[in-house]
Order: sequence, then structure tokens, then C-alpha cells
Amino acid sequence: MHITRAAVAVLVACGLFGGTALAQNQAVKIGVLDDMSGPYAENTGPGDVAAAKFAIADFGGSVLGKPIELVSADFQSKVDVGVGIAKRWYDDENVDLIIGIPNSAIALALVKVAAEKNRIVMPTAAATSELTGKACTGHSIHWIYDTYGQSKTIVTALSKQGGDSWYFITVDYAFGLAVESDATSFIKAAGGKVLGSARHPLNTQDFSSYVLQAQSSKAKGLMFANGGNDIINGVKQAAEFGLVKQGMRISAPLMQFPDVHGVGLKIAQGLLMASPFYWDMNPDARAFSDRFTKQMGRPPSFIQAGTYGAVLHYLKAVQAAGTDEAKAVMAQMKKLPINDFMTKDGKVREDGRVIRDMYLMQVKTPEESKGPWDLAKIIATVPGEEAFRPLSDGACPLVKK
Repeated sequence: MHITRAAVAVLVACGLFGGTALAQNQAVKIGVLDDMSGPYAENTGPGDVAAAKFAIADFGGSVLGKPIELVSADFQSKVDVGVGIAKRWYDDENVDLIIGIPNSAIALALVKVAAEKNRIVMPTAAATSELTGKACTGHSIHWIYDTYGQSKTIVTALSKQGGDSWYFITVDYAFGLAVESDATSFIKAAGGKVLGSARHPLNTQDFSSYVLQAQSSKAKGLMFANGGNDIINGVKQAAEFGLVKQGMRISAPLMQFPDVHGVGLKIAQGLLMASPFYWDMNPDARAFSDRFTKQMGRPPSFIQAGTYGAVLHYLKAVQAAGTDEAKAVMAQMKKLPINDFMTKDGKVREDGRVIRDMYLMQVKTPEESKGPWDLAKIIATVPGEEAFRPLSDGACPLVKK
């Protein structure tokens, strides 16, 4: 029987050819769009690329009979650069999935681009909770963490310890503003008040004026609504001005373990952290961390660990869908449970929010630590349904009223 090219196209579109015939292009292609050399590079960047490569290798290097290819680029912390790279990848290079993106402003732009191009974006590093709120789309998944979950975990814990007045030092773009906004809602819900905030540019070196403003506010708690190098510089300088000795509790909801290492246990000891992952949390996590460390020289951040899981889940969904067409793959990602060394029985919710347990952790004292990366201990588990914003509260247009 003779089948025309047009008929084949119809059969493919309808899913009537099984197995390996359904990859849309000659390869399944993943792009890591990341901060490779700037303030977030230690927690993302080259480590995200390494994690993605590990996931591709563990999946077997091919899916649907096609090779899995990986490309990467540095967006230089510039929205126009990031969006330009993404559009080129989608339009000219047949990239199916973009991950990484540790900049909320860029991520908010890219969810719109992905929807327009019928491709997928999974911001494994961007934090703003708006990605599953008003900005949610059927082509994006917010994979690891967000400003809502991180802030809620920290504010709830510190409020129980008497933290009823706060001051913010906030990085002045979408990410920092989202941290401050989400944290403020939890502070007020707990009966506390915000006494003020200071805004700083990304990648600030001198925090002295901001720290002095916080000190003069007389707030009991100082929250750094920033990330990466800004956390390291800010927390160090707060210690130099004696804020902790004066009784002010310092918190940084988006602090990760490379940040703790950069600050040092002498200064960071006692700080509370919210994390979905710790390199020593179970045997499988330790095995991955050992593998990662051999290549990168240190254990993974929770973003890098989560990037591994995101790539693996995506490839499982492509296999299950029998195609790399975005809508079909998205349907499978929301259907399949998430199980890896970081997440047990997780799920992708209707609004694209991944629901997984979070952990309240405390930075160890120098005396408690048994090695350079023995940095923290888990002091409480927060079930995923409690850690993240309720589906009905996010204003995601995909959620039925």
C-alpha cells in the first residue's frame, strides 16, 4: 500500500505510528540557559550543565530512537540576551526544552515565548512564585522551589521563636521583590510587622549602607531577599557590623549550601534554611553527590540536584508520550509521578508547580561539622502540600474555578 507524505504526517500527528518513529526532529534537544560566570553561577551554571549531562547519560543517551543533544549558553543576567538566545534555540536550532534560568525576569518572559512556540520551559533555578500564579502557562513547569515555599518555611519557624518585626534587604528585580512580597504576607499572617526595606542592584559588593539602615530600624529579624554572591556578601557584612551579637536574627530564604560554604560556619552557624535537598540526605543522594563532586569539586546545590531530576522526568515523559511534541509531553509530565534521589512520590500540579517535601535546616556550628561540606542538619520536614501555595490561591488561568 502506498502512503503519501501527507498521510504519514497525519498518522504521526494522530499518534498512529508507535515507538521510535515519533520524535519530531532528528534529535531530542535540551538547552541549559544559565548564569555561567555571574552571581548565581556557583549554584547553577556549569553545575546545571553537568547535572543535565548525568541525567542524559543515565537515561541512555537516546529516546524514541533519536539522540539526546544538549546545548548551553550564558544569558549574562540580561533579559534581552536571555530571550534572544531562547528564541534562536526554539526557532533555528529545534530545541525542545529549556531549563536553568536563574533570573526571574527572564523566566517570566520565557514562559510566554515557550507557549507561543509550542515548546517547553522548566525554570529549575528561577524562584518567583508568579511562574505558577498569573504567569503560568500550559508549556511551563516550575520544578524545584519558589519564593512562596522558601519564605513560608523560614518565616513560620522564626515567628515561633519570637520574630515579630522584620527588615528586608532586597535585590531590586522580580526575584527579590517576590521574596519580599511572599515573606511579608507570612509575617503579617503570624501577627508580625515589616519595619522597612532597602533595595540593592544585582551583584552588589558593598552592603554597608543597607546593613546600617536595617540596624537603625531596631527590627528583630533581617531578611536578605536575594541570592548567590549577594547573600554571601550581605551576610558577611551584617556580621561585621555586629547585628547578630546585638540580637538581630539573620535569615536568607534562598541561601544554598555553596552560599553557606562561602560565608563560613563561624558566621553562618545557626542560620535557618529551606531546602528540598541535602547532599547527604540518603544513600542515593550521597552517590549522586560523590559523582558530581568528582567532576565539579564540590557537592551539588539543590538547584543542580533538581536539574538532574527535571531532565530525567522530561525524558521519561517523552518516552511515555511517544513524541517530543510539547503538549503531549506536558500531559505525561503531569501524569507521571516524580521519583529520584531528591524527590519521592512528587507530582506536577495543574498550575505547573511541582509538589515535594521541603526541609527546614539549620547551619551547623564549626564544632558540629565533620568536614568542609558538612554544613547543615535537617530539623523538620514540611510536607509538600503545606510548603507550597494552595492551587486555589495562585490565580493561574489554567486552574478551573
